[in-house]
Formats: sequence, C-alpha cells, structure tokens
Amino acid sequence: MRIDLSGTTALVTGSTAGIGFAAALGLAEAGARVVVNGRQADSVERSVAELKRAVPGAIVDGVAADVSGEAGCETLIRAVPSVEILVNNTGIFEAKPFFDTPDADWQRFFDTNVMSGVRLSRHYLRGMMDRNWGRIVFLSSESGVNIPPDMLHYGFTKTAVLGISRGLAKLAAGTGVTVNAVLPGPTMTRGVEGMLDASAKEQGVSVEEAGRRFVHAKRATSIIGRVASSREVANMIVYACSREASATTGAALRVEGGIVEAIT
Repeated sequence: MRIDLSGTTALVTGSTAGIGFAAALGLAEAGARVVVNGRQADSVERSVAELKRAVPGAIVDGVAADVSGEAGCETLIRAVPSVEILVNNTGIFEAKPFFDTPDADWQRFFDTNVMSGVRLSRHYLRGMMDRNWGRIVFLSSESGVNIPPDMLHYGFTKTAVLGISRGLAKLAAGTGVTVNAVLPGPTMTRGVEGMLDASAKEQGVSVEEAGRRFVHAKRATSIIGRVASSREVANMIVYACSREASATTGAALRVEGGIVEAIT
C-alpha cells in the first residue's frame, strides 16, 4: 500500500519535536502540504527547514502559536483558515502526586491537552464536512485507559480526548470525514529521552537499556518490552490520515506495545 496525500493540507500541532515532528515528516513524505506548529518562532523555523531538507520538494509552512489558549488557536486559524487533515498532537505531561497537584495544574493540562483540540476541531471540522472529506486525529495515550496514579491530571485529559474523538466521529457520520484517536505508550520523545538519559547515567547503562528497565518497572504488561520510537507512532497517525483508512473512524488506535490488557 502506498499512501498518497497529494493535494491535501495537513496541520500538525505541537510538531517541532517528538511524535508531532515525526507525524509531520510522514505526512510530507506522503505528499501532503504540511503546516508545522509550535509555541516559539525559532523552533518552528528550524523544524520547517529540517523537514524541507528531509523531504526535497515538500511544501512546508510554519505558524508559531500557543494553542493551549483561545488566542493562540485564533492566531493559527487566521494563518491557516482551512485544512483537509488536522492532527491534534499538542500535549504536556508530568508525574506529580495527586495531593500535591493544585487546581492550576489541572486547568493547565485540560487547556493544553483537551481544549486545544476542541477549539481547532470546532473550526476545521465544519469545512471538512462541507467538502465531504477530511481527517482528524487526536493524540490520546494508553494512560487514558490505564490511568497512572502518579499522573492523574494527565491521564484524565487523555480519557477526555477519547470521548471527544468518538463523539466527533459520530457527528461526521454520513460524510467522508473520519475522526480517530491514537494511543501511544512510552515513546522516545525529547522529554522522555531526557528523563531516561538521567536514569541511564545513574545506572551506567545506555538510554535504550534505561528505557527497557523503565518499561519493565512501570509498564510491566508491555509486550514489546521497550520504549517505542516517534516514527512508529507516526506511522499509525499517517495511516489514519490516509484515503485508505476510509472505514476507520471513531476508533482508539493503540500503538502502545501491548500495555493495555484488553483484546479490543
């Protein structure tokens, strides 16, 4: 199967690094015009240049906007009024004890991980439905199913994303628009790599080995027994954005290495 997204515009939020950048790269390789988004103009510019080097001839634009707030979403929408593909990737995470997590942190995680996707989908979905074709992908997490007790404020936002994506898929019923959620497990993003690097130095092992030890200790049900790469997660995102995925909608697409102990 060869995925061809020529003639489409794909917006990937939070795409200057990690899973978002890998998704932007995969979509550019499939022929989509890609819009990179991040909070800082310099990181957006670097990522745009990197994508153009990696995919010669690709059409890549960038918009600096903090989509955790209403004003940032409006800035992004003004710059990019219409897209065929929206990947709601922006997200933050941290481990923090429940009793030490103030209201402000709960609100910050909700605004960033949930409302960014709500606001952008509210704008772009209408045009997709009018054109009778489009793809929206939300980045959830296995933590939205297996809520980690040390990351409750993070886990609940990823559960919320599952509900929103399912509901929007039903809203778009009868059109050529699909809406899905992708659920990564531990993934070698910049933040995770930094965490593992510190652990690796303490233990005198490689980052990869530190990742395996982390998965064994914290995600013992993992079948692959390791941290996934950003590209492995991006492959699922690109497929969900493809024309070939026309019968996949309202789904929770797991790329978590088998951590979730469920057949369905």
